[in-house]
Amino acid sequence: KRYEESPVHKVTLSTYYLGEIEVTQELWAKIMGNNPSEFKGSKKPVEQVSWDDCQNFINQLNKQTGLVFRLPTEAEWEFAARGGNKSHGYLYSGGNTLNDVAWIGENSNEETHIVKTKKPNELGIYDMSGNVGEWCYDRMGDYSPSAQKDPIGPSWGTYRIARGGCYLSGEYAMTQVMYRYGGAPGLINHTYGFRLALW
Repeated sequence: KRYEESPVHKVTLSTYYLGEIEVTQELWAKIMGNNPSEFKGSKKPVEQVSWDDCQNFINQLNKQTGLVFRLPTEAEWEFAARGGNKSHGYLYSGGNTLNDVAWIGENSNEETHIVKTKKPNELGIYDMSGNVGEWCYDRMGDYSPSAQKDPIGPSWGTYRIARGGCYLSGEYAMTQVMYRYGGAPGLINHTYGFRLALW
């Protein structure tokens, strides 16, 4: 399901860290002891993981590390995808030529690829357009037109946001940094993965 990118609104974010790459199958297996992915490869992004699965992984990771990892909020994800304070205003994360920055339907051979093999964006972050769609923390809902600080989405609703397009996406809106979509928190699909945020 898709949600609109408007209305335009002002968002202020506190400092946070975001993973340079999507969570890999190697890391998932180390924490969870299994690998649910369809397209096997230790350095490929994990997929076939639901939003709920991501929460279980994060809980285990936090127990093992003593840190507070989490899914990024939608606002945090988009700010980073746009290049943060170093943004050049690109259509996709890292450039205006999708083939340079993303694994999509036209170049992926219909499978995921090793992370960090396309060009990074202005912040040195990889694969925020293409490869796998990335779960975010927020529930799906319309944007508020009012200015917000550290928004976390609606307080009610079922579906969760995902961003960034995937290895099956065509050269169209889904891989653009503003495109919003998602699904039920229990949805398992080989086009969905995630990356970590940290306070």
